[in-house]
Amino acid sequence: MPIPSLWGDRLFFYTNKKICYIYNMSKNVDWNYVAKLEKAIEQKYGKETVRNPNANWDDEKEKEYLEQLKKRNKKDNIIEQQQEMIEVDGFLVPKKLLNRDKNKNCPVCDSYLKTIKDDIYLAKYECCDTCYIKFVEGREERWLTGWRPNNEN
Repeated sequence: MPIPSLWGDRLFFYTNKKICYIYNMSKNVDWNYVAKLEKAIEQKYGKETVRNPNANWDDEKEKEYLEQLKKRNKKDNIIEQQQEMIEVDGFLVPKKLLNRDKNKNCPVCDSYLKTIKDDIYLAKYECCDTCYIKFVEGREERWLTGWRPNNEN
């Protein structure tokens, strides 16, 4: 009979189908019931479902797991830094919001940028959606060489 996992006062049975059976150990344990339960699980889902999870574990899998764990920790640290909160005027604000440009006006017409299209055109053409339609659309080459409506050449 494979050794079930113990954690605190609970007994766990793991299956490949991600089913976890818990038996509370704080009561008097009926080991015959546990054996029957394990046998029923084995019949329904196969021998691998009641095998000890450490049975197929070796040094190579341990190294691979540790590498995956390091990669995951690096990603978690990056996410944590991005979600770092700073207090501004009594409110907690994500630090990444404070790194954005405070100037949210179009450099060409000085109108406030309101839509996602405005942000996209500002990043690519340094103007809002309206200025893109008026001055840039169809004339991208001229715009990218530096021409602006206030700067007639």
